[in-house]
Amino acid sequence: MLTLITGAVQDRSARGIAAAVSRLITSGRLPAGARLPTVRTVAGGLGVSPTTVSEAWRNLILAGAIQTRGRSGTFVSGPLPPRARLRYAQLSGARIGLPRDLSTGVPDPLLLPSLDVALRRIGDGRWAGSYLDPPVLPGLEKVLRERWPYPPERLTVVDGAMDALDRVAGAVLRYGDHVLVENPAFPPLLDLLQAVGATVVGVPMDAAGIVPDALLRAVRGCRAVALFLQPRAHNPTGASMDESRAALLANVLLEAPHLLVVEDDHAGDIATAPPVSLGRYLPDRTVHVASFSKSHGPDLRLAAVGGPAHVLDAVADRRLLGPGWSSRLLQGVLLDLLTDPDVTAQVAAAREAYACRRSALSDALADRGVTAGATDGINLWLPVPDQQNALVALAAHGIAAAPGAPFCVTPLPGDHLRITAGLVADGHDELAGMLAAAASPTTRGSGRRDLAHPPGWR
Repeated sequence: MLTLITGAVQDRSARGIAAAVSRLITSGRLPAGARLPTVRTVAGGLGVSPTTVSEAWRNLILAGAIQTRGRSGTFVSGPLPPRARLRYAQLSGARIGLPRDLSTGVPDPLLLPSLDVALRRIGDGRWAGSYLDPPVLPGLEKVLRERWPYPPERLTVVDGAMDALDRVAGAVLRYGDHVLVENPAFPPLLDLLQAVGATVVGVPMDAAGIVPDALLRAVRGCRAVALFLQPRAHNPTGASMDESRAALLANVLLEAPHLLVVEDDHAGDIATAPPVSLGRYLPDRTVHVASFSKSHGPDLRLAAVGGPAHVLDAVADRRLLGPGWSSRLLQGVLLDLLTDPDVTAQVAAAREAYACRRSALSDALADRGVTAGATDGINLWLPVPDQQNALVALAAHGIAAAPGAPFCVTPLPGDHLRITAGLVADGHDELAGMLAAAASPTTRGSGRRDLAHPPGWR
């Protein structure tokens, strides 16, 4: 088997080794259940470091291609159903039957504004228009443009942030294109990029977002077509970019005039940080997505997309062959919500409540010696010595958390869990005790303490 693996590897990087072994598994030459040689054996056969092979193996484990069985070794996994191959599906694996679900990453329903008044005001049939009417209500477009962090050449409304990312990816990406993303990144985005056949390159982050020097290396290392990023309340780390960081990143991207920036401002009005966009510096090559799911209601299924005409026109034209437009009735509801002073006050109160919940949980963890990322949004990024053991430890208390591995493009130093702190209205001290116990090195049983954040984390 060692000869089979070494003979298939042309590129001796971790990515190249993982790709070669994946091809052997897909073709059936490495059958399900086959025991793989040890990391050191493969490293010796390829003439690379064991660290390189370990990274390749971890990528294959994240993809579900292989699995470890402790001291018994590493084995080729059996065939997975299509949904089980998705990173997104891995987020829900630990939540089954647990009474307290902090794995979801969704807003607290009690902090969302009521739709009753808006529905009564606009539910009179006035929105029943023609297929030839503009896809965006003129009044809503006016309000959206006033809120936009830079003047977009075109603006449209689609069915949520992921719909926006899907449609932009479909318009600008081709099979094999290199795409830069944050590491860690949102699992459904990674699933989407994999589905379109993109080659994904992760770029390290710190507390202000993508690290400029790391972005420069990535830009120089490949001819990337696009950069996907979250400017505020990054999911899962909570990092938010400021204007100085945006300016630095825009300056780096001057070296790649062909590259399109796609920003997913998924947290919207519940983000504590002010709106920021690389579109202020690169308006002709920045697509900005503004979601209203977490602030005004996930079931509105609405997000606005603004950017250069050549991208937005392609998105709008393709939609004409499908849904045509997003519900103008729901657009009318959103317009009413965005212009109602009472709703504006409710959303501001929700933003403050989420900030208080994050701070309370983060501070209680800090009192126990655990530093977690929780600077914005509704999530907390908790470093743990061993992801699986930490999940089991929390499950014993009836708590479900999201595993960190599906968020990672390439492995980070140390394991993590994502905790939806925005759903924790009280009992922060008690919960922090459980989380700190899960983050303790004794949970792993090895005595090793590794609470490292991604490289450069401040």
